[in-house]
Amino acid sequence: MTSSQPADQAVSWSLDARGVATVTLNRPAVNNAYNADLVNGVTGAMDALGRESGLRVVLLRGAGRHFQAGADLEWLRAVSLQPHAENVAASRATAEAVWRLNALPVPTVALVQGACVGGGTGIVAACDVVVAAENAFFAISETRWGLVASIIIPQLADAIGARQVRRYALTGERFGAAEARRIGLVHEVVPPAELEATGERIVDQLLQNAPEANAQTKATTLGCAWAAHNAGDFERLIEQHAAKRRSAEAAEGFESFRGKRPAAWYTGPSR
Repeated sequence: MTSSQPADQAVSWSLDARGVATVTLNRPAVNNAYNADLVNGVTGAMDALGRESGLRVVLLRGAGRHFQAGADLEWLRAVSLQPHAENVAASRATAEAVWRLNALPVPTVALVQGACVGGGTGIVAACDVVVAAENAFFAISETRWGLVASIIIPQLADAIGARQVRRYALTGERFGAAEARRIGLVHEVVPPAELEATGERIVDQLLQNAPEANAQTKATTLGCAWAAHNAGDFERLIEQHAAKRRSAEAAEGFESFRGKRPAAWYTGPSR
């Protein structure tokens, strides 16, 4: 038996007879940049799939040329102008979507092409297996806009270690698929034409293993991870994420993005 979510949603999903779900980030016109619809769509997909008794594997994809181009900065700017409670709610929804993906009791596989930026890096860090096309590129870019990546740093620290987070989350620099593999953000890099076939090969490997044994192995591993923070830590990260969005730095970051100009804190190269 198969089931699916309509393909015209911000996040669509389908479940095949093997128990393999394909979840698609589906805002290709804006490179799958996340807003409330996409965040809630991810959570909704996790809810729906959690009710499917035969679920074995989740395959995560991005529609169009890019996997996920980070936050929709116009949406973030609009949220930043709302009261504190609304900002906390937006940060909480995003944090919970990533956490739900991270803790899903079945294996998750991400297939990455094109851009994987900001929150997109947190999404792939929350997946169990990541395959990138050779044309993929990555950046943990929040500080470029006066924001802080609080709610995805635990998953990134699990994936690439604190040392690499300290470089790439502080510089915001772009890096390619080969570097992403070197530091551990992705497991395998393949030509774009081989991305789907590689994903299918990994899915088949996962299906050969016992479901409950996989679930227990994943849960045990997560229990030893950076991201296994307590409720108090989770709340602190959400509050920090929301508060920074309303800061003067973030306001300047949004304006620099809208004006396509350097932010005020950039003094240019030394001479």
